Amino acid sequence: MKLIQPNCRIQFTSEDLEFITQTLAGAPGTRSALLQLLAEGETLDLILDDKKLFQALLEHRGCLRISNRLYFYVIVRNVLREAGIDDRDVADYTAELLAEYSDFEASRCRVPGQDTPLDYFFEMLAALKDADERRSFFIRAHIGNHSLFLSGVFPQRIRYRAEKKGFPDLRYYEAMGQSSFRIASDHRLASQYDLAPIYNTLADRFQETRQALNDMSERLVSLGDADNGFDALLLKVMNQQNWS
Repeated sequence: MKLIQPNCRIQFTSEDLEFITQTLAGAPGTRSALLQLLAEGETLDLILDDKKLFQALLEHRGCLRISNRLYFYVIVRNVLREAGIDDRDVADYTAELLAEYSDFEASRCRVPGQDTPLDYFFEMLAALKDADERRSFFIRAHIGNHSLFLSGVFPQRIRYRAEKKGFPDLRYYEAMGQSSFRIASDHRLASQYDLAPIYNTLADRFQETRQALNDMSERLVSLGDADNGFDALLLKVMNQQNWS
């Protein structure tokens, strides 16, 4: 069972740094100075907040030679700030969640000792009954992540299934996500992994975070670019994702 961490910003590639410098550097001589600044944590955060990066991602057409992690971090950071959630670690965690979920197999809840992954909420909740302390924490974190991803990226699909087929609506996903992040935040392992503040914020502001991701998906899909990294995520997950 993999625990998602807020670590997008330490996994940027050389292509990511090249994209940042090409987008932000003015005179040719400023590129080397900008690269030096990107190597420092505090200045890296300030540079990543530059609106020019956000606009460059929104306006770009064709295939971007950058990682999912840079792409998602810049987009998520901006939409969360617009929603009043100005916490870089929360943005980093949420971006890493999207990057992880772009690989369907990596997103599945696998419990040690069980042959098959848990793909549905009822399976995860049932597994909690016999789970030890560590497994319980990981399952709760996964339920929170799963709820945020599905309600954030696919709200229209959830609404359609709720209206046409009687499946759980967005309020159900919000309740599952809020309660699971809250329980996970109170667990001793959340403090051990430095995740308690992030889980607390996601529990307190799950709806705002979900709505910010809804806004993100609407903006990016409206661009109509089939080579867009977010579109690739949508197509891949829509074809493979099990729905709780």
